[in-house]
Amino acid sequence: MSKVTVVGAGNVGATVAQYVAEKDVADVVLVDIIDGMPQGKSLDLYEAAPLHGHDRKIFGSNDYKDTKDSDIIVVTAGIARKPGMSRDDLLKTNASIVQAVAKETIKQSPNAIIITVTNPLDVMTYLAWTTTKLPAQKVIGMAGVLDSARFQTFIAMELNVSVEDVRAMVLGGHGDLMVPLPRFSTVNGIPITELLPADRVEALCKRTRDGGAEIVALLKSGSAFYAPGASAAEMVEAVIRDKNRLLPCCVYADGQYGLKDVYVGLPTILGREGVKKIVEIKLTADEHSALKKSADSIRENINVMNQLLVAV
Repeated sequence: MSKVTVVGAGNVGATVAQYVAEKDVADVVLVDIIDGMPQGKSLDLYEAAPLHGHDRKIFGSNDYKDTKDSDIIVVTAGIARKPGMSRDDLLKTNASIVQAVAKETIKQSPNAIIITVTNPLDVMTYLAWTTTKLPAQKVIGMAGVLDSARFQTFIAMELNVSVEDVRAMVLGGHGDLMVPLPRFSTVNGIPITELLPADRVEALCKRTRDGGAEIVALLKSGSAFYAPGASAAEMVEAVIRDKNRLLPCCVYADGQYGLKDVYVGLPTILGREGVKKIVEIKLTADEHSALKKSADSIRENINVMNQLLVAV
């Protein structure tokens, strides 16, 4: 039986646990520092199992020992954005949390694959990698799947077509400098650039970049969790079932696309070993420039994070 640990029993973490169990992918351990919270949410999810027809065990704990021998660790722990906050505003607090989580979980599951969800996503993924010292292909960030799903949703809404026929690709960092790729975003194989005028395509790209902030502004307290949870669960399924999915994920670039020593969203073949391959597609000069700008911003924030952690 496969075992997935989700660290952080807030809205995102509990939703990841829900989707992983309901997809019948793996047993789930939900961990949090708040006494009773992971236990209560896990029991509630377990009691829904008869209604969804699965026999996956869902267990809540405050003790990392219960995560022993996990196949995957999903890190959602950290504070969420509030209105007016950027993902980068979360840097100092969440870096301390993610570093501690990475140290504790890797002790119990030295062979696990880590999927980070905590923001700022790209920087936290880099931190999880340097903290655990795992091979880079075993430490992956979630956000490209989420950003692409948002882009797909907005395309379907704009064209009044089924989301089933829409595929989209968003690269770069999980923030204002993400890089939606309209040329590689299609409705049943037809690029959206053939179906929409340029101004509408750009409007959809902008809404995708602002997708998380739009939800934060509407909720007024807290941030998105259904789509982020589903996105992380999709990655978990791709790994556990060795599906070789081509998904945009936050991965370590070591020369691909001319980028070095940075975690950034790129097209990835995802399977049982984690990142099996980074797929290099031909970008236009503008697309490549936007990707480089996004990666440079992530690298700057990595440097800021390192200084903050040294100060602590």
